[in-house]
Amino acid sequence: MAVLKQQEMLSLAEDAASFALKKGADEAEAFVYQGFANNVVIERGQIAKSSRIIDRGLGVRAVIKKSVGFSYTNMLENRTATEETVLKAISFAKASKPDEDWHGLPDKKPLATVENTYDSKVAQLNSEDLVKIASAMLDVAEKKDKRVFPIEGGAGASYLSSAVANSNGVACVDHGTVIECSLATVAQEGSEVTPVCFEFNAERSYNINPEGVGEEAARLTISALKAKKIETKSTNVIFTQFALQQLLYFTMINAVKADFVQRNQSAFKGKIGEKVASENLTIYDDGLFKGGLQTWRFDGEGVPQQKTVIIEKGILRNFIYDNYTAKKEEKESTGNATRAGYLSTPSIEATNFHILPGKKSPQELINEVKEGLIIYFLQGAHSSNPASGEFSVVATPAWKIKDGKIAHATKGVMIAGNIFQVLKNVSMLANNERKIGQLVAPWVLVENVKVIGK
Repeated sequence: MAVLKQQEMLSLAEDAASFALKKGADEAEAFVYQGFANNVVIERGQIAKSSRIIDRGLGVRAVIKKSVGFSYTNMLENRTATEETVLKAISFAKASKPDEDWHGLPDKKPLATVENTYDSKVAQLNSEDLVKIASAMLDVAEKKDKRVFPIEGGAGASYLSSAVANSNGVACVDHGTVIECSLATVAQEGSEVTPVCFEFNAERSYNINPEGVGEEAARLTISALKAKKIETKSTNVIFTQFALQQLLYFTMINAVKADFVQRNQSAFKGKIGEKVASENLTIYDDGLFKGGLQTWRFDGEGVPQQKTVIIEKGILRNFIYDNYTAKKEEKESTGNATRAGYLSTPSIEATNFHILPGKKSPQELINEVKEGLIIYFLQGAHSSNPASGEFSVVATPAWKIKDGKIAHATKGVMIAGNIFQVLKNVSMLANNERKIGQLVAPWVLVENVKVIGK
């Protein structure tokens, strides 16, 4: 299957939107998506298989008298299929109830400028190249220590492109690349087996470090041996980026989405301008972050992505909006409409949720802790309550800190509390910012976290 050129994608979108108007739609929008992904998979310490996934299609929204219909197809080469998709969207709009909160599709705006989001070298990588990357990770991990056993992981390279056109003059197209590698390991000594430890690296350009991933995955598992139980108490906790991302994704990030606010499901409702976090915390939703994993010129509706201050020195400044929720409040979209490819209508999602780093090195942050924990991963964060912010999660692997040094691994540890209280108790941040999915953040030191031992 040939790669569609960007101009071809844009023409497809414009033609679909134009056809919808001719067939009776008051407004119309077409979203064309194209994705190519090469992956190699590590299973039980071996490179087990490779795959190439090709996915592309067209999603159409048609609006008639405030009623919205949506339809999609993956048959882009077939003009009849495209026209049938448009007609289905119109048919669904006619069958739907009017939405009195619908105030039109977005208008055309100048597109954003982004950096380091496309690398032709990544776009041209094949399975053999990815096997070399995966092998480099495995070799380093296995040579680090004979007690280390790589379990799963892999390497992948993707080329993604999208185009949006609507009846208000929006017409835009963008493309980008992503390369990633990951490795999960365990260590065994005698009858003791560690929890799974995981490391990964993802970038938009070809500058990943598979050897570093293998080294860190192995180092973590070795240090997770000889785990001990700890007592239940409230203590200082350093959240690394993985743990922080898992915790925030299901709680605080939802609380700043306008749809959650409008449905009274956010603890932040009515608190713009109020202190909601430690003054050490400044957070942006930065859709233009250089080389960000979620950086694009525009969002899923063709609205330019932007940099939005969410919390400034502890003060709540803004929520994030798509076009629909923004117009309900007579505001402008913040460029946070996201789609699952061409298969869905837009929903609100954070782009690069950027917690500004501090000045201390990771070791200096550990040195500040007389007694506490450093947590790398959490289990069960998906069961957190997004409205109240309550969470109760398993912390594994995690390590005890004593007198400014990592003393030993822990086992059977849970942490519980409220994310909004956690935000207020952030006392220090390290300078080791990195990208984990939507999150761009350093290590964060939080005081007075309830740790439950066994």
